[in-house]
Amino acid sequence: MGLVLFPGDDNVTSPDVSWSYTGFNKFREWLAQAEGFALAAMHGFDGDRPWSSVSTTLAPLLDHPDDDAPDLTPAQCTAMLPRLEAIIDQRQHDGGDPVLQRHLDDTLQLVAVMRFCLNKDVELMFG
Repeated sequence: MGLVLFPGDDNVTSPDVSWSYTGFNKFREWLAQAEGFALAAMHGFDGDRPWSSVSTTLAPLLDHPDDDAPDLTPAQCTAMLPRLEAIIDQRQHDGGDPVLQRHLDDTLQLVAVMRFCLNKDVELMFG
C-alpha cells in the first residue's frame, strides 16, 4: 500500500506521483534536510519542535498527515513550487547517488503534478 498525490480534477488520466509510505517519509526527510532541519525533531514526527519554529514554504507538504487530512490548495502549491524548483536546481549536480537521483525524480514529478493542478485550478489530493 502507498500514497498517491494527484490533481482533484476527477480525471484518471491526469498525472500523479506515488510513493510507499516509507518512501514518502524518506522524501520528506530529504526535503526537510534541504530546508535545514531534521523532520524527526518536529512535532508529529517523534520530536517536540513546533512547526512555527521553522520557516519554509514547504511546511504544508512536510507537516501533512499521510491520510485523513485536507488536500493542498492551489495557493499552497503556488507557494511551494519555487522552493521545490530551487532544490532541484541546487542538488542536480551533486553526483550520481541513486537515492539522490530518486528524490530529484520524485521532486520533478511532484512539480509537474502541482503545475497541472495550478493550470486546472484544482487541489492536490492525497490518496
